Amino acid sequence: MAEQQNQDINQLLKVRREKLAALQENGKDPFVITKYDVTHHSQEIKDDFDALEGKTVSIAGRVMSKRVMGKASFCNVQDLQGDIQSYVARDSVGEEPYADFKKYDVGDIVGIEGEVFRTKTGEISIHAAKVTLLSKSLQILPEKYHGLVNTDIRYRQRYTDLIMNEDVKKTFVMRSKIISSIRRYLDGQGFLEVETPMLVSNAGGAAARPFETHYNALDEDVKLRISLELYLKRLIVGGMERVYEIGRVFRNEGLDTRHNPEFTLMELYQAYTDYNGMMELTENMFRHVAQEVCGTTLIPYGDVEIDLGKPFAKMTMTEAVKKYAGVDFDEIKDTDEAKKIADEKGVHYEDRHKKGDILNLFFEEFVEEHLVQPTFITDHPIEISPLTKKKPDNPDYVERFELFITCREMCNAYSELNDPIDQRERFKAQEEALAAGDEEANTTDEDFLNALDIGMPPTGGIGYGIDRLVMLLTNSPAIRDVLLFPTMKSLGNKSADHAGTAKKDNAEAARAAKQSSISREQALELLKKYNKEPFHIQHALTVEGVMRWYAKELGHAAEEEFWGITGLLHDIDFELYPDEHCQKAPELLREAGVSEDMIYAVCSHGYGICSEDEPKLEMEKVLFAADELTGLIWSCALMRPSKSTMDMEVKSLKKKFKDKKFAAGCSRDIISQGAEMLGWELDDLFDKTIQAMRSCEAAVAEAMEKEA
Repeated sequence: MAEQQNQDINQLLKVRREKLAALQENGKDPFVITKYDVTHHSQEIKDDFDALEGKTVSIAGRVMSKRVMGKASFCNVQDLQGDIQSYVARDSVGEEPYADFKKYDVGDIVGIEGEVFRTKTGEISIHAAKVTLLSKSLQILPEKYHGLVNTDIRYRQRYTDLIMNEDVKKTFVMRSKIISSIRRYLDGQGFLEVETPMLVSNAGGAAARPFETHYNALDEDVKLRISLELYLKRLIVGGMERVYEIGRVFRNEGLDTRHNPEFTLMELYQAYTDYNGMMELTENMFRHVAQEVCGTTLIPYGDVEIDLGKPFAKMTMTEAVKKYAGVDFDEIKDTDEAKKIADEKGVHYEDRHKKGDILNLFFEEFVEEHLVQPTFITDHPIEISPLTKKKPDNPDYVERFELFITCREMCNAYSELNDPIDQRERFKAQEEALAAGDEEANTTDEDFLNALDIGMPPTGGIGYGIDRLVMLLTNSPAIRDVLLFPTMKSLGNKSADHAGTAKKDNAEAARAAKQSSISREQALELLKKYNKEPFHIQHALTVEGVMRWYAKELGHAAEEEFWGITGLLHDIDFELYPDEHCQKAPELLREAGVSEDMIYAVCSHGYGICSEDEPKLEMEKVLFAADELTGLIWSCALMRPSKSTMDMEVKSLKKKFKDKKFAAGCSRDIISQGAEMLGWELDDLFDKTIQAMRSCEAAVAEAMEKEA
């Protein structure tokens, strides 16, 4: 069946190329056309119909659908603003052009000239007088009804995503408007937009690991910038009192819903103000941009409504930790006492960490998840703020704030340190942290110190994650949804790779097309026959839900039942036969009439421990990785106040993943190997599996209540 489908697709692609060849032979090559005069776009015509009715207009766009009906046809053309119907009749365009039009394919780009009218059904349309083929599409678009839903393909082929998903195009139009609004606001406040180097010898200004490269002309190793800060503050020294830059920065870190190694940062610096001035500017700017771009300061995000119109809440970091973790760091005397409290609360830290570092770890662990509405968290410990002025009344803390919305940091601001002697000492402390193993620590920047020696006025500075602001204002759950071309693991481009992929896809389809030979209800009864422990049943139900989510996410919705039942039965023999896990399963499953394909998948998830069958298909690789990871995620969730995955972030899971003592029975090696098999970054596997567990958590809980 799958082989026949591939043959059909290949034949359709061949036909398109033959059509192009015929056009070229007849002197109608669309690719020789260099321009086309467009007078209107689709939405303009609809909005101004009363004035344009009966007038001649010219539009251009992609054919998204066609209905050929003898001497007259309809086609739907999509352009920048949306789509519009065109009525194409043989008597209006001519016999030969009409014959050509009937051969056009969905996906072709055309220009249509004609009169605006309304059909009998009331649809605003264009009565074509002339149709021009501007570009021939040699590839087949996804089927229109279902659209393009596989997120991996959507991100890799954003051009197709923009064609097939109207909401995606709207998101990126909104992104452009948001950035323009920010610029207008800051320009109106007297700020100057500037540009600073991307390739630097010393990547400072943030706690992040840089990318490194080599400058051939200078025979010198350089780094891609991780922030904009140190150069912008040099400009403040030079007398440019208000400056900002919107630019790409690069951090050699993982990927998750909030992080992409290449992202857009805006930093601004204002002389003669402090972090309180930055708070006022931030609140006003967020409110202004939301009102101008969205038309309201009440912003829907997920299942909550964010109110940017109310005054933003404000708490010190110490107050926030006391409120949500029940620990008062003002009462903790030193680092030893902080580490003791951390041990009691299950907060993982490193030997090099000091009291201030541990306060920040408590904040990340217990507080961030509660900061849904706009909240300024102020007065951070000095250990995590190497470029910030100390508080005059408490030198253990600095004049710094972070703004949190939807449990995410949206910006980070300081009263900038302008004491060159103090700054040198801070750099020295960072160098020590680097030597102790902190790869994100800063190194000393002598030229920046020289600038401070010349003298920098009191200054307030702030950095905004533009991508996260766009996520908020467009109701986008992941950073990749607001990046036109997010960072993705390369698939390679050799012909052998393509052949191998096609072969794998054929095998996948053929395998999936077979039946499991057992219903979901029968599978559940079979599971309960050999498993009585509630934990084992809960784990099986969770893996079933995760596998169903992945089936849909990865473009295998037709095989969801097969994936789900495989997940439900994957540990069928574990409770009664732990020493023969994945070895006893085939016997139990064959007795129940389960298909050999499912038996193979069940056994391959134990590869390297209790099975020699290496996962080959995508379903088997997902099961291999997810089985172990779901256990770790659930252990992590049970440590949270909510006892749920609903508010879990990837970074919390990463901390527990690194702590080998936590849930020691969950193999980190298997999880890492699973991500490698799938060709994913570890953070991507974490992010997807958390989402998958969220999707089924309520159903699993309900099922377990019935079991009880």
